[in-house]
Amino acid sequence: MFEKIFKHQKTIRRHREGPLSEERARYLAFKVEGGAARSTIALTADYMLATATRMGLTSDSRVSVEEVEKAANSWARRKTRKNPTASIQGRQRGFRRVACSWLRFANRLTPPPSKPQPNEPLVLAYAQYLDRERGFSPRTIATYSWCARRFLRRLASRGRVIRELRTADVEEALSWAAAHGFSRRSLHFYVQALRAFLRYAEQRNWCPAGIATVIEAPRLYREETLPSGPPWTDVSRLIASTDTNRPKDIRDRAILLLLTIYALRIDEVRQLQLDDIDWEREQLLIRGSKQRRLRTYPLSPTVGDAIIRYLRTVRPRCRDRALFIRLRAPHQAFTAGGLWPIVGRRIRKLGISVKHPGPHCLRHACATHLMALGCSLKEIGDHLGHQNLETTHIYAKVDLAGLRQVADLDLGGLL
Repeated sequence: MFEKIFKHQKTIRRHREGPLSEERARYLAFKVEGGAARSTIALTADYMLATATRMGLTSDSRVSVEEVEKAANSWARRKTRKNPTASIQGRQRGFRRVACSWLRFANRLTPPPSKPQPNEPLVLAYAQYLDRERGFSPRTIATYSWCARRFLRRLASRGRVIRELRTADVEEALSWAAAHGFSRRSLHFYVQALRAFLRYAEQRNWCPAGIATVIEAPRLYREETLPSGPPWTDVSRLIASTDTNRPKDIRDRAILLLLTIYALRIDEVRQLQLDDIDWEREQLLIRGSKQRRLRTYPLSPTVGDAIIRYLRTVRPRCRDRALFIRLRAPHQAFTAGGLWPIVGRRIRKLGISVKHPGPHCLRHACATHLMALGCSLKEIGDHLGHQNLETTHIYAKVDLAGLRQVADLDLGGLL
């Protein structure tokens, strides 16, 4: 492995003869397989050799995070002629990051003792309930658990316990949230999440009964806001901006076409797998990010051509089966929220005026465009993957052409 990274025999011999050379080589092979750049691999090898030498590691060594931190501080302050302008803090961060990652990979790092969190078993039990009995998505479970954990932490900070919970405790937590940046809509959701948690807590006899029913949330008016999406001319301009030979534009073009033509949610695009495209039948399989239902769409030639071009010329070769992969090493699938800048930055760069310049605005733009073309609400709802038609009929409010026709009707003969 070291022969593939370094050119000089003296450097290769130094790495090969250093302590734990086989374990270091295995970790480097793991990094290479993950798509890390050659320069990153070489720097990682140097840090690992410094870690093993500085800490005197042997075949049965196990170290703690505190020991790694102490070694990083000592190593970063040594005098060296190589790269004398590098800051001590930068060398410390590099040593600590690589050392902890490698030692954790080799199962040699002893994790620091976790600080016990108050009521954490309650939150874990609640999360299992949401998963096994309610069938919520992982994202929703994480959000509801966060709300429950935040409430219980606030409760414990005031010296209160959930067994003796009172309505005044809930009101205090909501007042604190409102005073610390929660908007009216965010506070409304927070109350909904607390109600769900407290109903479950009442079933388990963790808290007194009846508190969940008396919590009042800020009033939200149904359909008080309109779907916000850019005009279709701006959407066409956005897609046209990717018509280049740059690798990033080729990848982003396929993503933008999926968001606009199929009105997909961003997580539905992020979770697309290579096997979700049936090239023989020209079909696209979408896994719903909310209802977890499978939807099948005919593969548009425009979208299909964009994806084929991306797969043939841009997509890095890796074991990950996700359709869209990061172009920079390490080559892996995007994390939650990782695709957001692809849309947001391009919209801002083109000067497109939209209230929320993110991927979801393209979903609204597609629905509004279908409404303008004369599609029925049922057809639009099926295209968007809505289970309830009431979710779709809000787009009738933005059909300005249809509303003007209604306003122009002469109703004088009916009066």
